[in-house]
Amino acid sequence: MTPYSLAFYVHTVTTGTVLGLRPADTPDRVAAVMGTDFAENAFGRRTMLRDYGLAEFHFHRERGGAPWSGHHFSLQVHRLARRDRTLPGEVLRARYGSFAPRLRFEKLQRLLHRRGVPLVEIPENSANAPYYRTFWQPGSRTAVSYVAVHGEYSTPGRLRVGDVYRIQAPVSAQEVGMRTART
Repeated sequence: MTPYSLAFYVHTVTTGTVLGLRPADTPDRVAAVMGTDFAENAFGRRTMLRDYGLAEFHFHRERGGAPWSGHHFSLQVHRLARRDRTLPGEVLRARYGSFAPRLRFEKLQRLLHRRGVPLVEIPENSANAPYYRTFWQPGSRTAVSYVAVHGEYSTPGRLRVGDVYRIQAPVSAQEVGMRTART
């Protein structure tokens, strides 16, 4: 893994942004930064996803025809295990270079700890337990999920225990509290 791609992950978890893009940014703002090479999926008239390969941006609106607003973004780190060097997209590769097929959670956590950026474990959704563990960065409201236990139909076969599955923002304190209340 290049130090630059590690810097990308550390920056994302620390700031809760991707290349300065916040979770609430509009589709136009995201396209201005990430480019127009994306796959777009609509789920009804009120939910839309733009998939840039590694990064996904999710948008919602109150009703059909209303303007879109950003809801959250996620880095689908598990997709890198496919070893498709183009997957991160041109914009991220131009800025950060190549991305390794795996991101080890311990390495990311260690780099964040050195910078004084804590990760706090939060209860996993029951549908994902015990296969995944999730840690939250309260300042940036970012969550990092990694493979904790392999499950034949529950985890990607190309990932190893300890590999990051996804990074997502924002994850609110309310969501963390709801997870805690369920356990």
